[in-house]
Amino acid sequence: MKNTIIYNGQPTNAAMFLKNIFPFNLLDRNTVETVIEHAEIRKYPKGSYVFRQGDPSHHSLFVVVTGTAEATVLNEQDKEIVTRLHGELDFFGEAVFMSDEPYPGSVRVLEDLTCIVIPHEVFDTLLSKFADFSNQFSHILTVRMRTIYQALKSDALSEDMLKKQSMRKRVSDLMSSPPVTCREDDDIAVIAKVMTEKNVSSLVVVNKDNKPLGIVTERDLISKVLAHNAFLRNIKAADIMSSELLTVAPEAFYYEALLIMVKHKVKHLAVVGKKELKGIVTIRDLIISRSAGALTIVNSIEKQTTIDGLIKASKEINRVLQALVAENANSKEILQLITEFFDRLTRKVIQICEQEMEAEEYGLPPVAYSWITMGSGGRLEQFVKTDQDNGIIYDNVPPEKEEETARYFQILAEKIVEGLFKVGFAKCKGNVMASNPFWCRSLKNWRDTVTIWTNNLDSENVRMLTIFLDFRHTYGKKSLCDQLRSFVTRKFQKAPAALTLLAKDDLSHRVPLNFFKQIITEKSKEHRNLVNLKSAACVHMVDGLRIFSLREGVAETNTFRRLEELAKKGVFSPEDTEFFATAYETLMTLRIKQSLLQLSRGELPDNYVNPDELNKKEKAALREAFIAVDRMQSLVSHAFFAFLG
Repeated sequence: MKNTIIYNGQPTNAAMFLKNIFPFNLLDRNTVETVIEHAEIRKYPKGSYVFRQGDPSHHSLFVVVTGTAEATVLNEQDKEIVTRLHGELDFFGEAVFMSDEPYPGSVRVLEDLTCIVIPHEVFDTLLSKFADFSNQFSHILTVRMRTIYQALKSDALSEDMLKKQSMRKRVSDLMSSPPVTCREDDDIAVIAKVMTEKNVSSLVVVNKDNKPLGIVTERDLISKVLAHNAFLRNIKAADIMSSELLTVAPEAFYYEALLIMVKHKVKHLAVVGKKELKGIVTIRDLIISRSAGALTIVNSIEKQTTIDGLIKASKEINRVLQALVAENANSKEILQLITEFFDRLTRKVIQICEQEMEAEEYGLPPVAYSWITMGSGGRLEQFVKTDQDNGIIYDNVPPEKEEETARYFQILAEKIVEGLFKVGFAKCKGNVMASNPFWCRSLKNWRDTVTIWTNNLDSENVRMLTIFLDFRHTYGKKSLCDQLRSFVTRKFQKAPAALTLLAKDDLSHRVPLNFFKQIITEKSKEHRNLVNLKSAACVHMVDGLRIFSLREGVAETNTFRRLEELAKKGVFSPEDTEFFATAYETLMTLRIKQSLLQLSRGELPDNYVNPDELNKKEKAALREAFIAVDRMQSLVSHAFFAFLG
């Protein structure tokens, strides 16, 4: 009898059985009985496949009555990776049963299997008529697709593979151990002798408990001793050592050690684990492991004294970016390093322009100022030289000094903007640059402007805020930027209505997904079958995390760091936090790769990709990322009561 199944050895009403399975328990009894009337009962023997990866869709949902099956996917080496086990009261086949796409994975029977098989026409009716059922089913689909992606990702990034990629090497694999050390009261003659005998360029200065106190380098000997003809004097290690010893953990990655060296312009790092000195890692160690192009660029930028010199030095940054991508560095690693390069380039341009102001007899800045970067640069997410988004916050001055001070910074800003343009940063078409008086203000004036924006959130002011809110200090007096950041944070925490309006502004454009969570590409002639990763997805993740951060008082501007801080505050569940981080990582990685491809063709990066031109894993990951951004928009909508019709 069709409506009867054997469950636990007993005849059981199939509709009653199905009614106990989530999300079918959300349906009424009559509806479930109608489903059973149109369904089939099928049996599969142990060892058989219900379907295989790549098979055309059966357009059916399989609900397990008895038995067990495992879901698997093939990686690029044709190795089967188990992603899930399906047992009683579970279902499978949901990924493509309403589409013409082939199965993204296989289902193999481990114990004789009996299934209720529901055709897609019946299920389609359920989705259209019952909103709660549809929402819960979509959530289940999202979680399961994420599991498939994570299984592929974790398998692809096995420890053996990671070790073969120099950017993924651990500091413990690169360091010199044990480190050559000396005591703080050792004479410099002894130090020089040890360096020569051990063929090292530095000694870590330690106390009697072998705790690091500082470092003495060849450069210290030359600059602090030989250069002053002081070699014959009674000089000890403590007299010439650098006490601000920079350290790195042995489990840190190559790129982390590289980033510390780049940021602080040092050539040696002490490796310290569990408060013990484990070794030392040097530029030479990194050079042996990999090309020192990144460090060479930093040195090249720092030694330039003209804009023309910087133009030449900056051209090498793309080469390092290509190397990072080739070595499968993740987007967080890439963005950190490239941001540091761009910040150094910006700071050097500013310094050269300040010198020009002095040479032209404008003098030194009349008051302290902070040069701020906004947009992707403010979020530390600028991986190619895009349009400038910058501004100046200068210290408050008496009213009678305001005009003169503003004029000075106007001239300086124009020089800086022009200098940045020459080294490759295009001028902003919307004129969001410090050379525009609107973006060059005193701290008080900035506070007044932010107050006007938040109190009168029309479309133009919302646009200004979305540009401004990711501002970050790059050069000058950082406390000015910090003061403005604190003011902005307090302002929004007291203005929930402003947060709601920002949320509605983001939600006025939704992630382009259809009912079945497939990506909707553009239909215009110019971008037919393409999707813009930035405007269609990244912007919404950035907006959502920015709005939550304003509410929670999180001062970070970087998207990944905002997510981490919000997770610590319990704003997102661990599952959602991982979901969003993986999604943004995917989106940024694809954007970086696509931008490099376009640059290699002599094209300007535009963030457009054709999903059908991606490989299977990339396409699955992209769809998953869009689903995650859609989830973010849903959370924003509910958290800020920003429901749109």
